[in-house]
Amino acid sequence: MRTYDLPALRRSTVGFDRLLNLVNDATVGDDNYPPFDVQRTGENQYRISLALPGFTPEEIAITAEQSALTIEGGKAEKEDGDYLHQGISMRPFRRVFNLSEHIQVTDATFENGLLKIALVREVPEAMKPRRIAIASTGNDNQKTENTQAA
Repeated sequence: MRTYDLPALRRSTVGFDRLLNLVNDATVGDDNYPPFDVQRTGENQYRISLALPGFTPEEIAITAEQSALTIEGGKAEKEDGDYLHQGISMRPFRRVFNLSEHIQVTDATFENGLLKIALVREVPEAMKPRRIAIASTGNDNQKTENTQAA
């Protein structure tokens, strides 16, 4: 249940549209298929793991955009036979992960029904904080004053 008023936030903020859209999307009913984990594997490294039993790498598409990672999958054909119980879901899916600035996909592996996607934050050198040296100009003002007084 939502306990905040997004239209009121939209009226009182400027330039936060993307953030408010993310908050709104997070509160809308989310399908939990396929199940996934998001791990931090280092200071600037992450891994997303999706459980995809019954899928093959050819049936999965990964698309990385500037601020989103989209993973889609679907079975090409139905298996023959009558199921008495089908607990392993192999339905088509689309899962979108919103990425922070400077997050890049570095690797994707598929093993034993588990898709693992490696991500790293690569901040450009121009964007990294840097220390600025302070130059000392000496005591030129005092020398000027002493010369005039003599």
